Amino acid sequence: MRRPEEVIIRPIITEKSNRLMEDHKKYTFEVAIDATKHEIKHAVEKLFGVKVLKVNTIIVKPRKKRVIGKFRRYGYTKAYKKAIVTIPPDKEIDLTGV
Repeated sequence: MRRPEEVIIRPIITEKSNRLMEDHKKYTFEVAIDATKHEIKHAVEKLFGVKVLKVNTIIVKPRKKRVIGKFRRYGYTKAYKKAIVTIPPDKEIDLTGV
């Protein structure tokens, strides 16, 4: 099994993820593309010391993006895997130090 630092890449902080955190105790992370739900659960429990109730994963596909320069070119954003982790309602994860 991999180390937790190799599985969890970074937290995803957006308006929607903040609303999920406040209302439903669901935290969103970018994870390794080949990480399983079991590895993600183990990594969050080790790094933050909370019990994980549920893990949902989504593979975010790359989007086409225009690159500004002398010639108009198109590139793609990177594909990544996103995990939405649910914790008990009485617990919290501090994402400021991550």
